[in-house]
Amino acid sequence: MKRVIFSADDFGLTVAVNEAVERAHRDGILDQASLMVAGPAARDAVRRAKALPSLRVGLHLVVIEGPAVSSPASIPDLVGQSGQFPSAQARLGVNYFFRPSVRRQLANEIRAQFSAFAATGLRLDHANAHKHMHLHPTVGRMMIGIGREFGLRTVRIPAEPPATLTRLGTRIGLGGRALYAWTRLLRHQARAAGMAVNDHCFGLAWSGHMTRDKVRALLDHLPDGLSEIYFHPAVERDPLLRRLMPDYEHEAEFSALLDRGLRDQLRAA
Repeated sequence: MKRVIFSADDFGLTVAVNEAVERAHRDGILDQASLMVAGPAARDAVRRAKALPSLRVGLHLVVIEGPAVSSPASIPDLVGQSGQFPSAQARLGVNYFFRPSVRRQLANEIRAQFSAFAATGLRLDHANAHKHMHLHPTVGRMMIGIGREFGLRTVRIPAEPPATLTRLGTRIGLGGRALYAWTRLLRHQARAAGMAVNDHCFGLAWSGHMTRDKVRALLDHLPDGLSEIYFHPAVERDPLLRRLMPDYEHEAEFSALLDRGLRDQLRAA
């Protein structure tokens, strides 16, 4: 049996993203969104979500390239004076794994983000991490363990099957195949904690370019099981989106989520 969940990341980053999430759920095929609780437009996102009770909302945990919830003084080994996590993924990964003081501050910040989500009054549907940093064994373990205290029951496993993409004409190199194999650790962590997980995930190789044609082709080649297909929609590319994701096709991804042909294709399948 084939099942599909359509998701949107970066809910709360900008009003343009929030409006796209609202409209894609109300008028399109979007099922759920992942909230950046410290995002510049987080309050606007929460307001919209509360007006859409059928929209499932989860935590988009930020521990890289984004704002923290805690004050910079309380997590000095994680963020600078601006309160922003750096974007150096390899350096962060080493620090998260090897430095005890960093791990303590990381746990405090992860708990603060779950607490901030709880304070919104929204039901916690799921959790994942910005840039899929929950694939890091320390981040994944903390997100799952701390998340359970806040009622977390579902975790995204960013396992994009290379065989499916190959059939669609996208060549996956050794790095992509190694990443796919590495997701087994997160899957094990989640299942050991009693979490529900997806079987497959799509949106990594085509990140920022989940256009209508790509999604239509993908739906014809989905493997059996539960697939999560995630997007980065926005009604327009505002200055922040252009700066953070200069090559993303936010508006095209938004249009894909509104495409009536996709809904017909889903019904047929």
